[in-house]
Amino acid sequence: MPIIVNLDVMMAKRKMSLNELSEKVDITLSNLSILKTGKAKAIRFSTLEAICKALNCQPADILEYVNEKIEEQK
Repeated sequence: MPIIVNLDVMMAKRKMSLNELSEKVDITLSNLSILKTGKAKAIRFSTLEAICKALNCQPADILEYVNEKIEEQK
């Protein structure tokens, strides 16, 4: 998938555990885990906003687009 979720990277930079983020954002551990592992098919803007607020970051710090065709050519 061309969208990469870097939630684990931002959590590590902020030294925040999945449990702590779950409590701050009021999202279940299982849903956060699905997002963190890149298995989520979608994310609500309200959820993204809450995560960015809790981690003091921008959406681009969490979500990254990778053009698969360019990666294949490398």
